[in-house]
Amino acid sequence: MGRALTSFVTLLGAALSLSSLAAAGKGRRADVPIPDPASHVNLFIGTTSTGHAFPGVTLPHGMVKVGMDTDSPDNHAGYDANPSFSATGFSQLHDDGTGGSVPLSLWKIWPLASCGDDNSFEICPCDINSRKVLRKTLADGSPDDAAEPGYFASNLSTDIRVELTATRRAALHRYTFPSSATIPRLVVDITNDGQQSNSLPIVHIDSDTGRVTGGATFAASFGPGVYRAYTCVGFKGDGFDLGKPSEYGTYLGNSPIRGLVDGIQEYTGYRSELGALLGFNQNGNGETKIYVRVGVSFISTAQACSNAEAEIPTFDFDGTRSAAHNTWNELLGRVQVETDGVDDDTVELFYSSLYRTHISPADYSGENPLWNSDEPYYDSFYCNWDTFRTLYPLMSLHDPENFARIVRGMINIQQHEGWLPECRGATAQQWIQGGSDGDPILGEFFVKFADQAASLGVSADALYKALLADAEDQPPNWDLQGRQANAWKQYGYIPQDIIEAGGANTKQVSRALEYAFGDFAVSQVAKAMNNSADGEKYAKRAGNFVNVWNPNTTVTGSESIFQGMVQPRFVNGSFGFTDPKHCSPNDNSGANCFLFNTNFDGFYESSPIVYSQFVPQDTAKLIELQGGADKFVSRLDFIFDQNYFDSTDEPSQQIPFMYHYANKPGHSTQRSRQVLAQHFSTATDGLPGNDDSGAMASYVAFFLAGLYPVPATKQYLLSSPFFPQISFFNPAFNSTTTIIARNFAGNPSDGTGGTVFVQNVTIDGQPAKSNCFLDWDVFQRGGTVALTLTDDIEVTCGNGTDALPPSLSIGGFD
Repeated sequence: MGRALTSFVTLLGAALSLSSLAAAGKGRRADVPIPDPASHVNLFIGTTSTGHAFPGVTLPHGMVKVGMDTDSPDNHAGYDANPSFSATGFSQLHDDGTGGSVPLSLWKIWPLASCGDDNSFEICPCDINSRKVLRKTLADGSPDDAAEPGYFASNLSTDIRVELTATRRAALHRYTFPSSATIPRLVVDITNDGQQSNSLPIVHIDSDTGRVTGGATFAASFGPGVYRAYTCVGFKGDGFDLGKPSEYGTYLGNSPIRGLVDGIQEYTGYRSELGALLGFNQNGNGETKIYVRVGVSFISTAQACSNAEAEIPTFDFDGTRSAAHNTWNELLGRVQVETDGVDDDTVELFYSSLYRTHISPADYSGENPLWNSDEPYYDSFYCNWDTFRTLYPLMSLHDPENFARIVRGMINIQQHEGWLPECRGATAQQWIQGGSDGDPILGEFFVKFADQAASLGVSADALYKALLADAEDQPPNWDLQGRQANAWKQYGYIPQDIIEAGGANTKQVSRALEYAFGDFAVSQVAKAMNNSADGEKYAKRAGNFVNVWNPNTTVTGSESIFQGMVQPRFVNGSFGFTDPKHCSPNDNSGANCFLFNTNFDGFYESSPIVYSQFVPQDTAKLIELQGGADKFVSRLDFIFDQNYFDSTDEPSQQIPFMYHYANKPGHSTQRSRQVLAQHFSTATDGLPGNDDSGAMASYVAFFLAGLYPVPATKQYLLSSPFFPQISFFNPAFNSTTTIIARNFAGNPSDGTGGTVFVQNVTIDGQPAKSNCFLDWDVFQRGGTVALTLTDDIEVTCGNGTDALPPSLSIGGFD
């Protein structure tokens, strides 16, 4: 069995008792070095502790994400790789890597081999706590679960084997019952979402076919709203005629009643546990395997049924699984790596990270209950604050089609709701974490694909209007959409002592920094549209970050390093004070850094020390404010050496690569490699925090590729890849760009030293203008980027005037 197809790469080895998952996949090109990249995906990375990674089955950006649910307190994606937690069901909808409350986890299916000593229908354990069981374990104590892209399997302690696969809006389960299961039964749980928040449930059983339809209203997991969803569940025997159910009934709580066919026959209330229980005849000529096909919809039960029938018409499990695997292979195969001298775990970490980049947002097209539109509809933006930095710039390199559909969906939301979506789940608006971070996402797309936008279905005018809505118009509730735009435009910052009725009086400093970057994105789009007046206007507003810079703030005991920091500011222009270590890993005060009205410090989920480094549009100005390049480097070193860098949180993500701007790219290379070595691995606890809808996954993929993006620009910061060669195929241009690392000598295990520093860069044999960044045109036209590596960490960006990465204040990004 291939390494990526074992349940826990670092734990199981060849001991996995499930049948081999090796399924041949077809590469996109005959010459690719890795024709089956899906076989290098380890779906169990980050599935214990707080990673909340989703290891079940989905298509790229699929709506359905079918997988196991457990009773773990960290079951945000349903699953937990810790075998001490019991399985509670196999539900159809999940998110990947989220925080907040547990999202989705709808329509759990649960198999029962027997019910009590007399195997009676009436005493079957139906409620979620009574029915749950442990999984079987292997000799090393790990659970007997396995997965690959397109497939998930588990062996339960009841001797029932569960297998799952999926299409975009439907899931297919296969349950293999032991011979002792004389009446194989299946529970269809209508009401237990991840929060147990249901209301107004409906359920109906067709007594002739066993088909179960149902729906309920559920609470949003990270906001004040609710949503309604529906399901349609059908059954079929594998290799035998299943026939009509031998017994059936609805249940309320833990009390199934034989013969009831409709939830209206039960006395339900808020958070009642309601569902259906069905029993079937055994297969008289072999193993009893029962398919369960589950359609889902946010429109109606009828649409849930039509989704299932259209996408999985014949209950073809192996065909559905193979199609899903091949779909993943085509997408992942657009990025190819040479593996000579590279350990298997590095290859696995790369493709696993690239895979998780394509779980969210989810394609809910055709499933929007809020308005009718022919445009794509995407959901599970959870949240833009997490993903704008790295996820979409990674999509730019190899998946412009899906990126364009996501952008079209975002624009369509703005056209109907007034502002771009920021945080969204199951059609409900959710809390904004920072600024209007949909702006750099749209900016990222248009800056890179302006010439292809129309052919990709994106209207330039509609995109720009959506950006202007965020930049200029204040919404009725900026906690859910848009910005606190009026104060931003009036003061050039968000005063700490202004209280407006339209949202919480929090996060003023971190929002200001992100508003400034959002305005930078608007300026770049304006320039790409030849609107020089708006380009200049919003570039000027992008410089407003200086308005929250207090030159007199320092760190006690490190005054020689720290000359200024971002701080809260009042209407009269004076500054407040937030302790620089507030919300950092060194903050022992128990400070509240999350979404609470008592959070008066001005920052969200990170410290003033870290946020003082977030000015991607003008790092040159930041260096000036911090006292010059030497002090800037000393500050970066302090952040790492004194434990202010937070690998679990997005505001720290760009910091390892910031040495580039001080002409010390070798230090960026070493810091980024140390971050990977210290905080990320292929283990089940291989993520330091939430995967955050692929934010951490895309971050890791970039570091391994030797690149780091500056969103909404035409530049990628350049380091050395962890591979002797990596290539990106971009279908929008029909081009392949290959980066070759000459003198490649492997990757030091601790990230320190080695022949990994970029001494020289050529592009198609000609000297590059910089050793520190690549312009987008090399990815447009394709070609070969050759890096000469050395063991000298004191390499530079080069000698030309354009060698340093661009910044607004020194004429960059024009």
